[in-house]
Amino acid sequence: MSRIARAVLHEWRNVVVDPCRRLRERGPLGVSLAVVACVAVIGLHEFQQTAAGAGVVRVLSEVRADQPVWLSLLRTPVSVFVPAVDLSAWGGLPRLFLAFALAELLFGRVRTLVVAYAVTLAGTLGARVMIALGPDRLGLPAETAHTVDTGASAAIVGLFAYTSVALRSPLLFLAAVVPTVSGSIAEPNLAGREHLVAVTVALILGVVLHRRGGGPGGGRGGGRREVARCQCPLPVSKAVDREVGHGREAGRGRELGRGGS
Repeated sequence: MSRIARAVLHEWRNVVVDPCRRLRERGPLGVSLAVVACVAVIGLHEFQQTAAGAGVVRVLSEVRADQPVWLSLLRTPVSVFVPAVDLSAWGGLPRLFLAFALAELLFGRVRTLVVAYAVTLAGTLGARVMIALGPDRLGLPAETAHTVDTGASAAIVGLFAYTSVALRSPLLFLAAVVPTVSGSIAEPNLAGREHLVAVTVALILGVVLHRRGGGPGGGRGGGRREVARCQCPLPVSKAVDREVGHGREAGRGRELGRGGS
């Protein structure tokens, strides 16, 4: 079998076979976080279309760079599940479900939420830094600070990037991350820059958390574990030393007796 065929087979097992096996073992609860995320996006989107809901959603989730940092930190968790007003919420649901479901099955709910929030928050804070730098220093223009930053796109591309590094799956990275990165480079707006920051942070997290080759599920006992060996000698009691000494003397005596006979 060629090297390319082995790589494809290895990635097929990691990205498709292993998650399907875990889904069969855990049942629908294995992707409960992904289902909740999709329901939250649909519910908030429909609630946002009403007159009363638009104001409530804006107060709970509207994140802009001209806001105080503490207010953005409070609204960021909700903003992940609020799609942009000018975009269709249904178009991104398959990618949202696949990203959250794959990460949930392989790494657990807690790590999935931590990675999704970390990359989203990194993109939000990175946008503030780029606006402060200005367009002359490869940043963003000042008027970008008034742009509303919502949506789960940073969390989605971040989870795909993290999963690609953790599983060592270049094909998944090419299919799920590279198109977003290419679009972000081609159109360097606020969302594009946040996507680049999210991917960078996700790659760093994947390398740091999986650099020892523990594999997915290491935090939940699913990966391989290396047994730590003690590198320093343990102290031996004097009684044991005396017994060992007597045993050595007896052994020498038996050897001498055999030689004399």
